[in-house]
Amino acid sequence: MEAVMGRIHLVLVQCVAAAALISSLTGGAAGEAAAAAAQELQQGFSVAHDQSYSQFQPVLADPTGVFALGFLRVNATMLDLAVLHLPSAFPLWRAIPDRPAPWSTAASLSFDGGLVLTDRAANKVLWSTAATSASAGDRAVLLDTSNLQIQSTGGTSPDVLWQSFDYPSETIVQGQNFTSAATLYTIDRRFAMRLGSNYFGLYIEPPQPSSGGGVAAAMYFRHTAMEAKAQIVSGGGPTYARVEPDGFLAMYQREGPPADVLSFDTFNRGVRALRRMTLEPNGNLRAYYWDGARWALDYTAINDPCQLPTTCGAYSICAEPSGRCECLANATDGSGCAAVVPAASIGSSLCGTTGGEVGGLYWAVRRQGVEPVNKELLWSEQATSATDCEARCERNCSCWGAVYSNGTGFCYIMDYPAQLLVAGDDRKMGYFKVRSLEEEGTRRHGGGRASGVKAALLVVGIGAVVAAAAFGAYRVRDRRRRTAADARRQMGAADDGLSPGPYKNLGSFSSVELTNSFRR
Repeated sequence: MEAVMGRIHLVLVQCVAAAALISSLTGGAAGEAAAAAAQELQQGFSVAHDQSYSQFQPVLADPTGVFALGFLRVNATMLDLAVLHLPSAFPLWRAIPDRPAPWSTAASLSFDGGLVLTDRAANKVLWSTAATSASAGDRAVLLDTSNLQIQSTGGTSPDVLWQSFDYPSETIVQGQNFTSAATLYTIDRRFAMRLGSNYFGLYIEPPQPSSGGGVAAAMYFRHTAMEAKAQIVSGGGPTYARVEPDGFLAMYQREGPPADVLSFDTFNRGVRALRRMTLEPNGNLRAYYWDGARWALDYTAINDPCQLPTTCGAYSICAEPSGRCECLANATDGSGCAAVVPAASIGSSLCGTTGGEVGGLYWAVRRQGVEPVNKELLWSEQATSATDCEARCERNCSCWGAVYSNGTGFCYIMDYPAQLLVAGDDRKMGYFKVRSLEEEGTRRHGGGRASGVKAALLVVGIGAVVAAAAFGAYRVRDRRRRTAADARRQMGAADDGLSPGPYKNLGSFSSVELTNSFRR
């Protein structure tokens, strides 16, 4: 009996500790969300952001009290609207306003047929559901699946006019259909997950805004449907993916047997828990389940560090399997190689100024013994030689690099700045374009600092030429003066003119000196 009571006491202590931890993460909001937040929002509802909440201010709760919609503090200083899993304080959905606002903003959330997040002091809309779809709903509710919905209640059953499941941020949860119309983005929008006709892929996103459209999203991971139980028929409708309760990501074209099953570690092991799949800040895709105390890792898409774009970064080479990084242009270790690429420069093509060639918009780097780790996902074509492969990229304004394999004769074309490179054998030869910093400075700042340097150099150059010309003129006049004086002495010049003398006395002057002295 004492042992049983001891175990009960231990469980109670653990529950109290967990509640204290949640309270510390959310400033007490998690524990009070079910009581403090509304169960639905009706037209005319409005609530002001209360900065006394340190991390999360709940506004709308689901019937179970596990999820809540509210104001979320992000990165210690920024404000967002989010649906939180309260036991873990993890955001399952975020609005991510186009106009980010600080936590100190006098913001408000209102519902008048649609949800609107407003900066009241500036009288600006930060985010609204109207930006993604027209909605004139009667109420907003949060379901026990974490799905935020705007519903019309005029019929026999509520009609869904808008729902957060259609607009995921970086996470999908079980039961949520992920379609080709949606995209998962990391919070900084560096990486994305998209669904294709029979696959899903992970991409490196071009910087925003992409000013010239010259850089494509670079796919670094792809999973293709096996189509073992069901076929994906061309023209048979769009595909969609869904995290299932049994521990797998399924791909469907219609309900029924899935066209693909991507199994997690707990696949068919009877684990019944809330599941989520998240595109994480480092670009990896992982699946988790909630075990009652923590999010337990259940699946990792990429296990090789060299296959992750964040391991070494741009213009770097990754050594497998250690993940050690080396700069492409030299032998400097570390991840500082990306510093040679201005962030805004990779958002435009390599054409646009005179020539668009080496020495203009970019300079070239050649490196033997490297290859793209994602080469199977790149465009490739047969080339006769490394020189032929290089020429194809050099003439192409949207090509940022090419790698030739002497063993297979394939030329792999990269339409994004060089990254995801790994050390290969000496039969591989790479050619890569690096944006010219001087040209980039001119393009970005309208000739700002780069033009200032050019102007300064021009002034110095002109000054040097003028000084050289003045000094040359002085030397000529001085030479003429001294030559005339010496000539008068050698020929016995008198006050009234020149006296004849022997020609040999002029031997100290060369014919060139004489000619130059008396030319004018």
